[in-house]
Formats: sequence, C-alpha cells, structure tokens
Amino acid sequence: MARQQNYAALQAKIQKEIEKLRKQADALQLKKRKPVIMSIVRSMKEFDITPDEIVAAFGKPVARSATRALKKATPSKRAPVPVKYKHPQTGATWTGRGKPPRWVVDAETSGKSRNDFLV
Repeated sequence: MARQQNYAALQAKIQKEIEKLRKQADALQLKKRKPVIMSIVRSMKEFDITPDEIVAAFGKPVARSATRALKKATPSKRAPVPVKYKHPQTGATWTGRGKPPRWVVDAETSGKSRNDFLV
C-alpha cells in the first residue's frame, strides 16, 4: 500500500512538473511570436495592407511554391519521359533531361554530336 502512495505521489509530482514546463514552453513561444507579429504589422503599414486584405488572402488558393512542395511530398502519376537518345552498340538510353550520362559525354569529347544518337 505504501508503494501505491509513493507511486501516486511521484506521478502527481511529475504531472505538476510537466504542467510547469508546458507553461514555460507556451511563454517562450509567445515571446518568440511577438517580434514576428511586429514585423508583419510594420510591413502592413509600409505597404498599406489592411487586415481585410489579409483575411481575404487566407481564403485564396495556396501559393504555387507551397503547391510544388506538396506535390513533391506526394508521389505523382506522370507518364515516363520518352527516350530521346540511344547508344547504338550498348543500347543505353537517355531522355535528354538532367545531367547527360557518361556515354554521351565521352562521345561528345571524342568529336561526335548528340544528334548522332537521336532515336
């Protein structure tokens, strides 16, 4: 029975400490937010932006850059890019996008043109 009381007391002490730390974290968050809010208010004054314009902006679709970030996070279902170049001896292929493969670079340094490998 004494163990249960010790356990209950210890648990109450821990919960009290958790609540204290939670309050400290909230105070720190508030302290960090104030300069950000002041910066936003300064910018609003500088560019004559009204709170109504901000509210209206919240109703608009997400900005393109944020949309791109969301698309990167979710797998897309794009069709594969068709092959544009093919090595005649090895059969190695390249779409023409991104960094050229070594066989294209080697061929170009030896004087050949990329057009020689067009499919």
